[in-house]
Amino acid sequence: MCGFVGYVSQNHSKNSDENLRRMSKKILSRGPDDYGSWSDPNAGINLAFRRLAIIDLTKAGHQPMESKSGRYIIVFNGEIYNYSLLKKEADKNFGPIAWNGRSDTEVLLFLIEMIGLEATLKKCIGMFSIGVWDRKDSLLHIARDRFGEKPLYYGWSKKDFLFGSDLSSFKAFPAFNNELCPKAIGLFLNYSYVPAPYSIYKDIFKVQPGHIISFKIQNTHAEIISSTKYWDLKGSITDSKNQKFHSEEEGLADLKISLTNSIKSQMVSDVPIGAFLSGGIDSSLITAMMQEQSGIPIQTYTIGFEDKQFDESVFAKEVADFLGTNHTEVILSETDALNVVPNLPAIYSEPFADSSQIPTFLVSQIAKRDVTVALSGDGGDELFGGYNRYFWGQKMWKKVNWIPFSSRKLIAKSINAIPVKLVDKTESMLKQILKESGITQLNNKLHKLSSRLEYIHSQESLYSSLCTEWNNVNCLLNDKYQLKDNSAVRFHNIAGLSDIENMMFWDIDSYLKEDILTKVDRAAMANSLETRAPFLDITVAKSAWRFKENFLIDGFKGKMPLRKILESYVPRKLFERPKSGFGIPIGSWLRGPLKGWALSLLNENEIRNEGILKYETVIKLWEDHINFRYDNTVKLWNILVFRSWMVDNNKN
Repeated sequence: MCGFVGYVSQNHSKNSDENLRRMSKKILSRGPDDYGSWSDPNAGINLAFRRLAIIDLTKAGHQPMESKSGRYIIVFNGEIYNYSLLKKEADKNFGPIAWNGRSDTEVLLFLIEMIGLEATLKKCIGMFSIGVWDRKDSLLHIARDRFGEKPLYYGWSKKDFLFGSDLSSFKAFPAFNNELCPKAIGLFLNYSYVPAPYSIYKDIFKVQPGHIISFKIQNTHAEIISSTKYWDLKGSITDSKNQKFHSEEEGLADLKISLTNSIKSQMVSDVPIGAFLSGGIDSSLITAMMQEQSGIPIQTYTIGFEDKQFDESVFAKEVADFLGTNHTEVILSETDALNVVPNLPAIYSEPFADSSQIPTFLVSQIAKRDVTVALSGDGGDELFGGYNRYFWGQKMWKKVNWIPFSSRKLIAKSINAIPVKLVDKTESMLKQILKESGITQLNNKLHKLSSRLEYIHSQESLYSSLCTEWNNVNCLLNDKYQLKDNSAVRFHNIAGLSDIENMMFWDIDSYLKEDILTKVDRAAMANSLETRAPFLDITVAKSAWRFKENFLIDGFKGKMPLRKILESYVPRKLFERPKSGFGIPIGSWLRGPLKGWALSLLNENEIRNEGILKYETVIKLWEDHINFRYDNTVKLWNILVFRSWMVDNNKN
C-alpha cells in the first residue's frame, strides 16, 4: 500500500524536486518506507511516490519504476494478489524473464509493455490505483480497481494538471487555488460523502472504479482523449445471475473454494499480518479461514467502548478464544474517541461524515502496533444481503403503498411532532408496520422512517431516501450552493433482478465504494496500515452473484451462505445475534462532551460570512437536538464535519 502524486506543468517544472517532495510529504503516512521521484522536463510531467513496503522489501520494489525498454514509467498503489500466477504466465509466454525482484509492480509493468494496460488489468485480481506514463506516444494513463478500494483523483488547477492518491497533495502544489464545488457540498450534506466523479474542489475529479482515463500530453498540457471501462459492475452481475447455482450445496462449495483462494492470496506478505475481528459474521469467517491456513495463531484486533450499548468486544473475544487467535482487545474511553475528532479533516482530505470513521481509525491505530497488513470483512453485507433494509424495506413499502400520498404525509407529520423521548412509548400504525417488518428495537428509527413517508413513491425512492438525510437539502443551503438535482447518485434497476437484488447492486455501486471503502482506506492509511478485503476478490463476488435470492436471505436473516460456512468453524451461538453497526454515541456526545467543539463550529458570524449554509436552519437543527425534540445526529454530524473541514482548509 502506498501513495503517489503527479503533475504536468510548464511553469512549475524547474522546481519539480522541491514541489514533489512538498506534495508527497502530505501523504507520508501512506508510504513511510521509501520515497522516489521522476521527471521529464520536456513533457513537463513529474511523478513522486511514497512506499509502504509489503512485498519485496528491497530496492527492487522502488518506484517510480521504469520498464525494461524505457518506454513506460509507473506509479502503482495497491496489491495484485494473483501476481505470482501472472508472473509464471509471463515466463511461459515471453520468457524466461530476468526479473529484477519479487514485486507485483514489476510484473504489472512488464505485462503493460507486452499486452497493453487494458488487457493487463482484466487479468489482475487486486486493489489498485495506477499512473502510467508512455514516453513514446506522450500519453498518461490513470486507472482504478474494480470496486474502488484505492483512491485516485485528477484534475486541473488553471492550466496545470494534477493526479494522485489524495487531495492533500494537490493543495501543496504551489499554484493550487481551486474554488469549492457547490454541487459537491450539497451532495456531501445529503449523503455524508462526496460521490464520484465529483470532489470537493471545482475541476478536480475522482476516477470511477473499473475505468482507465488516458490523456495526451502536448506542450505541457493534458487533454483527455479517452475514458475506457475495462470492467462493468452491471454486466458482471448480469452475467453471473445468468449462471445461477442449481442448488445451495453447489453454491456453498464454489463459494468456499473462492474464499479460501482469496484469503490465501491476501495472506501473502513480507511483513506481519492480522485481521480486524468484531465478532460479527463477516469478520469471524475471514478470521476463521485465515486461522485455518496459518501454522501459528493469527493476530486479531478489536476495540470496545465503556458504553456497553456500543461495545461488541465481548463477542469478538468469544470468537477469538474459540479459534485460538492471538487477540488484542482494547477498551477505549470516551476521551480516546473524542481526541480523534479534531484530526478528522487531516485524515479525510475532503469532507466525510460516517461517524464510524472514529472507531475505524482507532482499531487501525491499535493494529499498527504489531502488524502492517490487516484483513477485514468489508463487502460481505453488500454481496450477500446483510443489511436490514433488504429485509424490511420491501415489506414496509407493501404496507404503506396503499395509503394515499396525502394521508402518508399527514401521518408522518403527526409522528414527527412527538418528542424523541416519547417515540418508543408511542403506539401507531407505523410502529406496528415496523414490528411486522422485523424491527423490534425502534429507538429513533420511528422518527427517521416516518419522515420518509412524506416523499417516497416507489421502491427506488424508498431506498434513495434511506441513503440520504434530507428530503430537500436546499433548505440548508444559500442560493449559490443550491443543489439542482442528485444526478451524481441515480439508482437504476438491472432488468431481471428482484427489488432486493437491485438494492444490493445500488449499495455496491454507491455506499460500498463511496462510504465503506473510503472510510477504511483513509483511517488505515493515516496509521500506515494496509487493509485487504477478501470478499472483494472478483471471483468471490461472481460466486456471490450466482446465488438465488432465497439462498441468500431467509426471512429476516441475510448472508445465509456465510452463516452456513462459518458454522463449520464456529458454534452458531457465538455469532447468531441481531446485526449492529460499528457505531459510537455521537448524538449524546453532541449534548455533552462534544458540545463545546460543536458550538465553536456553529459560530454565527463565521457561517454567515462563508455564505454557504443558512444559519437559521443550522441553529434550529441544533436546538431541536440538544432539547431532545428531535434526533438530528446525522444531519448535525454532516454539518459539523463540513464546518471543521472548512476551518482546516482555510488555515492551509
